[in-house]
Amino acid sequence: MQDIMRIYHNPRCSKSRQTLAIIEDAGITPEIIHYLDTPPTEQELKSLLNKLAISARALLRKGEDAYKENQLSNPELSDEHLIAAMLKFPKLIERPIVVKGGKAVLGRPPENVKALL
Repeated sequence: MQDIMRIYHNPRCSKSRQTLAIIEDAGITPEIIHYLDTPPTEQELKSLLNKLAISARALLRKGEDAYKENQLSNPELSDEHLIAAMLKFPKLIERPIVVKGGKAVLGRPPENVKALL
């Protein structure tokens, strides 16, 4: 059975739209998760970090107001603290994230998704 491809997508983000276009141009119709409307659970977010093989800090959008307002640049903060912040403020999650089976890539640049096609 073929693994379903999922994209954690924000349609207002140009990189997210470009990544989705690459997937669709390859003839794949992914499951689209509008993560701002339907944020991942703690378990899902931890699974995504594991599949991406990155730290919680690496998944943070550092230009967001919530990043600055919550002093998330503090290097003393644990991954658990950063994950809790992303769950509370989903806008902090870097996008897009594309998942297929046990692998995931961050669509920055969008061409990264080709590794999953």
